[in-house]
Amino acid sequence: MDSFTKVILFTDRDGLARFREEEVLLTEGTPQAALSPVYPASGYQLRRSPVGFRSQWHCTPAPQWVFILQGEMEIGLRDGSSRLFPAGEHFYSADTVPAGAAFDPERHGHWSAQRGAQALVTLFLKV
Repeated sequence: MDSFTKVILFTDRDGLARFREEEVLLTEGTPQAALSPVYPASGYQLRRSPVGFRSQWHCTPAPQWVFILQGEMEIGLRDGSSRLFPAGEHFYSADTVPAGAAFDPERHGHWSAQRGAQALVTLFLKV
């Protein structure tokens, strides 16, 4: 059966942001056009970030898909690791402040940055 790899940025039990991957089975459609089930969405938002952009440490306000439409986006984590997402790639951002906690800029979240020669254009699909 065909599947799709869902890259997830999430808040682990210790409150730190991490990446993991999940398999989404493509159980619908035809052999020529395998589809996942339909998932709900509530809206979308577009963003353009200029060359040189880098955010502060932050958490995602609510889970959302992030699609890189142009340029490259780097996501950095507290453990010093980072992951680069070029145009055409995407990830599911669910790195939210842990339940019952207040955001601590010394502990929670991730940073994002534009990389490469082109401005970064992203589509945020709210779920």
